[in-house]
Amino acid sequence: MTPPSGAPTPRCAVASLRRGDQMAGTAAPAAGFLLIEQPGGWGRQALTSSRLDPVVGAAVSARAIARGLRVLLIRRPGRSDEPPRRRWAVVFSQAGRELAWWGNFGSDEELLGLPLDGSAGVATDDPLFLVCTHGRHDTCCAVEGRPVAAALQLLRPDAVWECSHVGGDRFAANVLVLPHGIYYGRVTSADAQSLVSAHDRGEVLAPLMRGRCTSLPAAQAATAHARAAYGDSRIDALTTAGTIHLGGGSWQVRLRRSPRNLLVTVQASAGPQPGLLTCHAGNVAHPPVFDLVDLVEVD
Repeated sequence: MTPPSGAPTPRCAVASLRRGDQMAGTAAPAAGFLLIEQPGGWGRQALTSSRLDPVVGAAVSARAIARGLRVLLIRRPGRSDEPPRRRWAVVFSQAGRELAWWGNFGSDEELLGLPLDGSAGVATDDPLFLVCTHGRHDTCCAVEGRPVAAALQLLRPDAVWECSHVGGDRFAANVLVLPHGIYYGRVTSADAQSLVSAHDRGEVLAPLMRGRCTSLPAAQAATAHARAAYGDSRIDALTTAGTIHLGGGSWQVRLRRSPRNLLVTVQASAGPQPGLLTCHAGNVAHPPVFDLVDLVEVD
């Protein structure tokens, strides 16, 4: 809906909610993550416009991308002083290999030699809850994200971090649960307990799930349709076995599921209502939609 002439443009998250933009299929694909603790403010491009040495930030990012890892800056919720030694984590999110390795560093230059293969640090599969609060990248991330980070911190003080931009500003507050790489959107403070409890049970909070980072967007959407069809919220109930683009926006996704696998066909198209997909966008766009075409059980 276009606001009346002269009326202020609503923030992207508010406008997206009003339009009912589809969240399934919007998690940024990655094999895993490199987390770098960096308290203080972050500029629009966090890795090169924060207290972290920008040369180091750019170099570390290039190394991580080459390994399929996404780099995120993290900090504890609220204002805090920079500790003498900051923490880093290398996170693998592939199904069956979900693990994080934690270590620490004193100077930024130490990050240049950081192994990204899981050969350094202390391994753990304990859940982490990252909330995007990157306000310099998009106002909605700070406005919607900070209350959620505070609410989650009350429940899991040692497992909650604020993080830099994760994508999908219009779905703020965005929460990334590691090591599984599960993205949630439109999370509110009232959802904090349900989200934590679901992961304690080994389940996802399906209505708020955007997707899992280790699958392509079409496979994320296919998984969401399959979860809805079978009412199965277990984290590992469905894993992507293959994704084929059939052409014309049509995708066929094979999902592993017990006792029988699934073959799901989805159709990608532009959503009916255009809008500004971020608060900084200069032009309106149609948000993507993945509609279910077919879902069958196969051997």
